Amino acid sequence: MDKYTETPPPVVESTPETVELPAPTSWPMVLGFGVALIFAGLATSLAMSAIGALLAIPGMVGWARQVLPHSAHERVPVTGEVPEVNTTRSQVEQVAVAAGLVRAKLPLELYPISAGVRGGLAGGAAMAVLAILYGIVSGHGIWYPINLLAAGFFPSATTAQLSAFYPSAFAIAVVIHLVTSILVGVLYGALTPMMPNRPILLGGLIAPLVWSGLLYSSLAIINPTLSERIDWGWFVLSQIGFGVVAGLVVSRRERVALLQPIPWSLRAGIEATGLADESSKGQDHD
Repeated sequence: MDKYTETPPPVVESTPETVELPAPTSWPMVLGFGVALIFAGLATSLAMSAIGALLAIPGMVGWARQVLPHSAHERVPVTGEVPEVNTTRSQVEQVAVAAGLVRAKLPLELYPISAGVRGGLAGGAAMAVLAILYGIVSGHGIWYPINLLAAGFFPSATTAQLSAFYPSAFAIAVVIHLVTSILVGVLYGALTPMMPNRPILLGGLIAPLVWSGLLYSSLAIINPTLSERIDWGWFVLSQIGFGVVAGLVVSRRERVALLQPIPWSLRAGIEATGLADESSKGQDHD
């Protein structure tokens, strides 16, 4: 037989015995946990920040040694066996496009930012009325709660000074109150669709308790004078007044529909297999 007409031997694919992969390391988790403790200590105590630093520094050094000057690798053995894939499905499952079928637990409508701004301004006005009422009932005067809000800029102020009117303190307090009210109002606008039938429960109870708890643990750092003189009963009452009014104002606004029920691939304009409308199921295509 001619050598040019001989049948070539079958090609046998060679599988490497090992493959090189990046070496596993836990140093990024140690570094991340240490950084988290450092920032948590800003709202709690210096000891927690110190513990975070003791974890973050070794984590940073350990991670750097894993990747510098060259990334650490390890060899993993490779088996030549091809895993067998078994499935009990007889057809390709179609992604439902109909509204509310795939992501029904997420809000399908949200309030616009303007609704949150209006709710924040209305809630801020209600909170200001309750704060002034506290000043009158406590006997310190209407300027006392206003000056307390700006007391972080005047840490050595006495009770008599806090009860008097100062244009600079009044201007600072107004700016702080307006900015905070608008930001919290926008947050209410984003959270209210989560409980559309109970805006009073969310705005008047859940959010004030969460907000008061956060301030209780960090107010000594943000505003030490206010932390020493604050009446927490009136403060929580003011927060509830803000939440009720803001929740009512936000919930009365018209919501804007979102594209949550539509798969991301359709929103991005990507044509992919497995996407079909409910009306197209069961139709034959040539």
